Order: sequence, then structure tokens, then C-alpha cells
Amino acid sequence: MPSAGASDGESARPSSSARACAAGQVVVTVAPGGAVRERLCVRPGTVVSLVLEPRTDDRRWTAVRSSAPASVLVSGWRVDTDGTAHAALRCAGTRGGTATITALAKAPDVAGAARGAFMLDVSVVPYPQEG
Repeated sequence: MPSAGASDGESARPSSSARACAAGQVVVTVAPGGAVRERLCVRPGTVVSLVLEPRTDDRRWTAVRSSAPASVLVSGWRVDTDGTAHAALRCAGTRGGTATITALAKAPDVAGAARGAFMLDVSVVPYPQEG
């Protein structure tokens, strides 16, 4: 099951409450057999490290895409020799927005496009204005 944790040790589990939005650096780990779609609320400027553990079927992680790169930009894509994939999700620095991050996977010996195997709905929620 995907899990998220803030670097300060507090839980960064998905939440619709703006008070519970993660900030700074967050790690989201996707394990085999977990949910195929999760939600995550973050503050502007947050960097999410997405870790996709090796799949147990014949498919392999091939890419990660953002539906809204202006809100959440994918960078640093790599796949380790053991099949673990990594990507950094850089959230907008000043404004809010939403993006669906899709992790694609396909069998290496099968023709055709890779299909979405995991989706993370990221909401970037600005800090409240004071005054």
C-alpha cells in the first residue's frame, strides 16, 4: 500500500483538510498489491520523492507523467537494476493547483503503449494569508 511520510516524522497521509497538508520533503512509497490511486495534499514548494517498488507481475515501471506540470513537475526519473523506480515531484513554489501523477508500466516484450498502473492526485494548497 502506498505510504507517505513527512521528513519531520509527522504523517503526510492524504487528506482533504488544508491543515494536514505536508510541506518540505515527502516520501511516497508504492508497494506491490497496494492501492492503485491515492491522494496527497502538499504546500507550495514541497518536493515529493515517489518510490515505486518492483512490480510482482510481468510489467515494469516505464515512466511517470504529470497532468499539470505547472503545478507538479516530474523530474529525476530513474529505474534501479532491481526494478525500483524513482521520481521527484516538484510542486509549484507559490501558487496552488492540482495534478494527477500517473506511473506507467508495461511488459518489456509486448508491443504497445504502457498503461497507467498507479495514480497520485496531488493538491497544492497555498498557506493561509494573514492580515
